[in-house]
Amino acid sequence: MAVLLFFFFLLFDISRAIPVLDFSKLNGHERAKTLAHIANACEDWGFFHLVNHGIAEDLLERVKKVSTDFYKLEREENFKNSKVVKLLNETGDKKLENVDWEDIVTLTDDNVNEWPSQTPGFKETFKEFRYELKKLAEKILEVLDENLGLPKGHIKKAFDGEEGENNAFFGTKVSHYPPCPNPERVIGLRPHTDAGGLILLFQDDEVGGLQVWKDGEWIDVEPLKNTIVISVGDQIEVISNGRYKSAWHRVFSTTDSNRRSVASYYNPSHKATIAPAPQLMKETNEEWNQAYPKFVFGDYMSVYYQQKFHPKEPRFQAVSAM
Repeated sequence: MAVLLFFFFLLFDISRAIPVLDFSKLNGHERAKTLAHIANACEDWGFFHLVNHGIAEDLLERVKKVSTDFYKLEREENFKNSKVVKLLNETGDKKLENVDWEDIVTLTDDNVNEWPSQTPGFKETFKEFRYELKKLAEKILEVLDENLGLPKGHIKKAFDGEEGENNAFFGTKVSHYPPCPNPERVIGLRPHTDAGGLILLFQDDEVGGLQVWKDGEWIDVEPLKNTIVISVGDQIEVISNGRYKSAWHRVFSTTDSNRRSVASYYNPSHKATIAPAPQLMKETNEEWNQAYPKFVFGDYMSVYYQQKFHPKEPRFQAVSAM
């Protein structure tokens, strides 16, 4: 991994690349420095690569294999007959709006019986992968608690809601962005911020396409083998009272490659009440400034489903009136 990082820094302008952070350094003498780097990444980018995250490379390689096999075996032919492909073929040179050049299947604990069943090893591999990712997500949330000066477990408790422990929602979206004959006419995934809490993305090692909006330009999230890309969601922005920001991001389509993307999201329970942490409202200024409303996450999602690809600020305004 050290060699990979060396070539990454050699090839790319570090000032224009999302941070690459070593999670294992939290356990050593560089803990304070690593905590600061994570805090800066959450404040300045809302995105960062995580290396030495503790998920075994053997498992990551299996995830890649079963994801690729799954698309070829169970999804490729269906995508050729999908709505977006038909629209692209039937609309001449017109640029497509309100659609994405993306194939998706969603995995949750509640729909295990609907998980892909024809691809050997898919279910077993993703059950193991999701278990490891969820553990990693909860470790990261504790790091965010510490950096924000909150009691250990504050964010997780907020996400669990009043129903008790382990009610936070954990889902996984297995996506593929197939080769597109006219990428100038349709985007892979339209610009948006993530609605939930913490997103853990295991993206393609070789095929790029993901970009983050920063300082008035789109910055590539370069492929870096076996890293987990962390994205701050809207709910972390609220709990931090705006100290941490969810970032606009998008995926562009390409003509010659099929990009793999496995995004898992650690979200509040739909019944959870989300609000800025009191410690951070007090810290903002002497008037206890609360920059974000208090709301039920399920209400926020009902607004998000209608406004996902629009600026996030009106969503906060809309949910505050509910």
